Amino acid sequence: MITDPQAQQEAVSTGLEGLDRVLDGLRIGDNVVWRVDDIEDYRRFVEPFVAAARAQHRSIIYLRFGAHAPLVEPGPGIEVVAIDALRGFEPFTRHVFRLITEHGRGAFYLCDCLSDLLDAWATDHMVGNFFRAICPYLYEMDTVAWFALHPHSHSHTTLSRIRETTQVLLDVRRAGDAVHVQPVKVWQRSSPTMFLPHRQCGTQFEPVVDSSEATRLQALLEEQRPGQQHGRQLLDYWDRLFLAASDALAQGAPAADRARVQDEILRVLIGRDERMLELARRHLGLEELLAIRSRMVGSGYIGGKAAGMLLARRILLAQDPQRWGRALEPHDSHFIGADVYYAYLVHNGWWPRLMHQRTAEGFFDEAHGLRRDMLHGEIPPEVRRELERVLDHYGQYPILVRSSSLLEDGFGNAFAGKYESVFCVNQGSPGERLAQLEDAIRRVYASTMSEDALSYRQQRGLMDQEEPMALLLQRVNGRYHGRYYLPEAAGVGVSWNTFVWDGALDPSAGMLRLVLGLGTRAVDRVARDHACVVALDRPERRPFHSRDEAYRYSQHAADVLDIEANREAAVPIQQLAEAAPDLPLTLLGEIDREAGRRAREQGREERLWRVTFTPLLQRTGFAPLMRDLLKTLEAAYAHPVDVEFTVHLDAEGNAGVNLVQCRPLATLGSDLPVELPDGVDPQRLFFASQGRFMGGNLDLAIDRVIRVDGARYAVLPRPQKYAVARLVGALNRQYVTPGDCTTLLIGPGRWGTSTPELGVPVRFADIDRVRMLVEVADSDAGIVPDLSFGSHFFQDLVEARIAYAALFPAEPGCEYHPAWLDGCPAHTPEVDPEVALGEPLDPAVRATVQVHDTRDAALRVVADVVQQRLLSFGAGPTLTSTG
Repeated sequence: MITDPQAQQEAVSTGLEGLDRVLDGLRIGDNVVWRVDDIEDYRRFVEPFVAAARAQHRSIIYLRFGAHAPLVEPGPGIEVVAIDALRGFEPFTRHVFRLITEHGRGAFYLCDCLSDLLDAWATDHMVGNFFRAICPYLYEMDTVAWFALHPHSHSHTTLSRIRETTQVLLDVRRAGDAVHVQPVKVWQRSSPTMFLPHRQCGTQFEPVVDSSEATRLQALLEEQRPGQQHGRQLLDYWDRLFLAASDALAQGAPAADRARVQDEILRVLIGRDERMLELARRHLGLEELLAIRSRMVGSGYIGGKAAGMLLARRILLAQDPQRWGRALEPHDSHFIGADVYYAYLVHNGWWPRLMHQRTAEGFFDEAHGLRRDMLHGEIPPEVRRELERVLDHYGQYPILVRSSSLLEDGFGNAFAGKYESVFCVNQGSPGERLAQLEDAIRRVYASTMSEDALSYRQQRGLMDQEEPMALLLQRVNGRYHGRYYLPEAAGVGVSWNTFVWDGALDPSAGMLRLVLGLGTRAVDRVARDHACVVALDRPERRPFHSRDEAYRYSQHAADVLDIEANREAAVPIQQLAEAAPDLPLTLLGEIDREAGRRAREQGREERLWRVTFTPLLQRTGFAPLMRDLLKTLEAAYAHPVDVEFTVHLDAEGNAGVNLVQCRPLATLGSDLPVELPDGVDPQRLFFASQGRFMGGNLDLAIDRVIRVDGARYAVLPRPQKYAVARLVGALNRQYVTPGDCTTLLIGPGRWGTSTPELGVPVRFADIDRVRMLVEVADSDAGIVPDLSFGSHFFQDLVEARIAYAALFPAEPGCEYHPAWLDGCPAHTPEVDPEVALGEPLDPAVRATVQVHDTRDAALRVVADVVQQRLLSFGAGPTLTSTG
């Protein structure tokens, strides 16, 4: 027998003298996996091992998660820790990781049968990932750990991964009453007979050295497992679930049996939210589930975004198959299962870093480096092969890679705009296109570590919840127009219009936010550009007061895919009209006759287009179609909904809709009436507005006002404008929750813009604890609010229960008196913002951001959505009830 003298000094006993001789003992750091057909065959080896470890005064931690009877009972030196595998892969693995850290070096671990995890996770892939994530850490911590699994419950791929990772692997097999142990892997030691079957005789193990006897033994073992000869062990447990669904359909299984299989699949494919699961039970039968599986890469959840899209389509088709069969384009999506996200992390050796990131101290700090590295990790080889198949399907059509995490787009958590979506223009050789797709996947995975996403999770109490990232791959809807590729139109729709700007509008009719080209401008706040906002009960009514306003708040450029440059591009509308003469602008816009007249006066003959969507809304059935679509989905969800879509116009001008997303809509405000005063003493008035606010009926008592002085801000150089944003963020974070100090944040132009000249470039994490956000227009400085109702930014505000108002002081019906704040003392926080920022503040920056304590002044903000009136005033107004 060949041994290492140093390792021999560190030998650990199995508790059976004969087995120690076969294995040359165990070593500190060994992970020992027992492949057994019956858990009792594992138990017979556990008991002597535990007895030997206790005799050596070792601490034994028993990880209890299996469905079988306990292997040992708690007692001196034995701690039993129950872990709930149903909470998900990450919480389970994080719990084990934390236990190993807390118990430190030298503890011994006993684990239940790993195969029982299949009932909770449904995929061998994740069992293998758990082992690959945990065992290196156990080895590093100088432990000895025992595991069991049923080999015929797992695919060969999973068994191979476990074999590669573990130090010791043994098969236990019964032939009649005889028990045989066959070492399969024993790391760094061997002998001439070590890997032969060994028959147990008491505490001794005799090798089977006769080949004839070994052959007869193998034949006997195969006779005892006839079902294994049909090849199903080649399948993952996940695949066997879907095979059962296929069999149930083909064999006409009873409804109860089909429902049982359906529910098993839904719980591992769609998620854990009971409201979403109930929708799925009604609308996703076994046929639909098998169709999803046929378009999957990997296994696991498809995530909230994918589930919402599929459910919305099935709901509409069930309601009126003929109408929606004509109006809806079939989806052409693929799904990358959430298990692939964890496989990516484990494959690249980042699991210990993820575990540190999931702690309070590492939640943000570790995320920065992890995000950077996730942009350059290696995609697991088995996933790359599947991605090649996906690219074969799409050819060279552009692809959109979208986040679809477990919690995303569900009831209560939208994660709107928190994770990336990446367009792949998909040009070049097959190898180049695969590299582009992999880069897009990495970008979405890395966005799980963005500060905005993490702040959102922290704010919503989701830090400890599992949030694996699945991906939704969609063919980009559109047409080639020369070098550009784009849909005719795209947008977002909400079934309940909480942003009504006119008292005559019906909130229940819903609202659209439309753009020409890709839908990015419909969900993002874009510098100097605006989407078309449409109230579906009165599409002709727009939130403008003048022709100049209508032009200012219109779309001036379109987002497209530039095929020649192989990237996204923003193209001015007039340039696009000239480059794409077949673009149906006669339905999407109107000729700007006034601008054309001015051009002729200057000697230019031009047809200048303005994107208004007026012909589409007035001359086609598009508006009633979208209203019915939204109300049908709202009825099925029993909750207002938010959708994203693209529009395809046929040769006759009929609009088809490609529904790419549907989720429950977050709502804000009260349905109860609010008492507004008829008159307010001007000395007490802070601001007032007719319309242009969001949040429904409001009555807020304000403790603190953070004001960014527009005039001072406008003259700051760009670096100091970013410093203003950082200071606002520090002031925002001085309180843990919005309820700790009800804060109103008011400033010039657009909060959250990426262009500091148009407003303060805060991230959502810098404003997530304020209670109301106000944007003030400064026309002289060219800084105006962006009425981007329906965008991701506004979804953030609604979800975080942040009210919003836009003030245009130069217009009738609006008043703004910042001097009112001069009577309020400066607010004194517990932590100085310079300390929070870790940097000295420029005096000009400090002077630009003013913080006032308004509690003694009894500042209130009240709003009535029906009257479209918003008032903010201090104590002492003359009130006349309008009730």
